[in-house]
Amino acid sequence: MHGKVIGILETRTGAHLAELISRRGGIALHAPALAEEPDVDPGAIRALLTLWAREPMAVTVFQTGVGTRALFQATDALGLTRDLLERLASTVVVVRGPKPVGELNARGVRIDIRANSPFTTADVLEKLINIDLAGRAVLVQRYGATNPALRSGLESRGAQVHELATYRWSLPADTGPLEALLAALAAGRVDAVMFTSAVQVENLLVVADRHQGADAVVAQLGRCVIASIGPVCTRALQARGIRPTVEADPPKLGPLVSALEGALR
Repeated sequence: MHGKVIGILETRTGAHLAELISRRGGIALHAPALAEEPDVDPGAIRALLTLWAREPMAVTVFQTGVGTRALFQATDALGLTRDLLERLASTVVVVRGPKPVGELNARGVRIDIRANSPFTTADVLEKLINIDLAGRAVLVQRYGATNPALRSGLESRGAQVHELATYRWSLPADTGPLEALLAALAAGRVDAVMFTSAVQVENLLVVADRHQGADAVVAQLGRCVIASIGPVCTRALQARGIRPTVEADPPKLGPLVSALEGALR
């Protein structure tokens, strides 16, 4: 990895990832491609808890740590956390990955089902295969966008799906670092790019469309080592014609850096 220029699109843990790259002799080009904007509607939370009292949720699915934390912060502000905890005590609590676990543990919430690695939508649906969902209500804590595959998978089994948004994804307010990464790609000065979420793929190409064009950037990425955090990210890359060189297994930052290091070596 010594002397190699590596594009990093991660936002929340981007600085940590850049440090891991630097320790291995790489040159980190940090260009956050994602902003997480609060999207909590107090009225929607009140309405949900009222509905929940009348129509119990058979299953509640927590998909992300940041979204789970935002939900509890909102109910704290509204004085409704005790109500939420009472509702959760009578539902099957499902977590998609490890990140919601800490937030739920901190609130004393029992976790009934944990999706297997690599924590995809298919893994969640597989874990729910033995639960009768016909005619029953299911609450899904949304991540930055809706998850059509999860919703359709639940509805195909007769579930009535309720989604609760707590934040949304958008482009960073400052796209300057992304534009700098695109310029470096165009100049052939980038050796590798690390993708840690599917939405980073789309946001990078949205910014590319404003400048040299998405097709040109896809071609430039084809000359780089491309590291994907996991299957969902890999599918997003492939859908835009970008072939990942390596995929982390398990889908965590440490294995991702190790896989990239091996590919560059």
